[in-house]
Amino acid sequence: MLQLPDYDDVCKAAERLKEQAHRTPALSSRTANQELGAEVFFKCENLQRTGAFKFRGAFNALSRFDEEQRRAGVVTFSSGNHGQAIALAARLLNVPATVLMPQDTPTSKIAATQHYGGKVVLFDRYHDDREQLCRDLSEQQGLTLIPPYDHADVIAGQGTAAKELLEDVGALDALFVCLGGGGLLSGSALSTRAIAPQCRLYGVEPEAGNDAQQSFRTGAIVHIATPKTIADGAQTQHLGHYTFAIIRRDVDDILTVTDGQLVECMRFFATRMKLVVEPTGCLGFAAAREMKSELQGQRVGVVISGGNVDLERYCALLSA
Repeated sequence: MLQLPDYDDVCKAAERLKEQAHRTPALSSRTANQELGAEVFFKCENLQRTGAFKFRGAFNALSRFDEEQRRAGVVTFSSGNHGQAIALAARLLNVPATVLMPQDTPTSKIAATQHYGGKVVLFDRYHDDREQLCRDLSEQQGLTLIPPYDHADVIAGQGTAAKELLEDVGALDALFVCLGGGGLLSGSALSTRAIAPQCRLYGVEPEAGNDAQQSFRTGAIVHIATPKTIADGAQTQHLGHYTFAIIRRDVDDILTVTDGQLVECMRFFATRMKLVVEPTGCLGFAAAREMKSELQGQRVGVVISGGNVDLERYCALLSA
């Protein structure tokens, strides 16, 4: 039986992350408030270390390694943000890091991972089994595998973002959270149910990759082919056992949005709030915009998960 993390684990993670992770700002926009007819608070994890929320879970997980694990090193797989986070956390804690990344990962994410000291191994996301490749390396080299989302310490670390948001702005009526493998959403659920239990919690994923929505509806983890979407941080094929259990228990619904809606949100953040947000980071706001008739007069939270996107791709998407 799974031993799921709880809010106490999130609080312990918050202590470990003091002086390490940024307490990112919760920003508002008069334009967004007017559009939704609500008071909207954006938790800007695009301003987190490594440019995404992933640093929280990575540092929390690695900080719990024993001496033998630290000497041997860590291995993970990532479409970019988790890999960067593991590489930086490993450097700060003097742990060797190996990161498996898809060949089509934005070059800025590969370069950043290498800059932080991670050893990058490329694979084909459409043909290779990244999890099996990681397990093989773990067994062959004695490395500790820290997956991007399905790990109790990772989930607890990610939950500190929603904890901070709720502490900084007070109780919310609704909270929208980006969803790939579910680490951020399940961690957010632990914090939300403890601090603001009446808040409606929504996970948002790309329409092209709605495995979590299917899983939520059917009550069993659904596996899909790697989705083709500009939200590269949400190109996951399935939820994890930990994340699914928490999401099914604590989340109100799973929503989907189109790539076109993500581009419109990228444009909004750039022009109205002067923020660079990657497509995946726009999932929550895109869904909130679609639900604005239901959010009138309410206090709404939106987690912006990250801002790591190649400049050329960013410009191409906005100019299309």
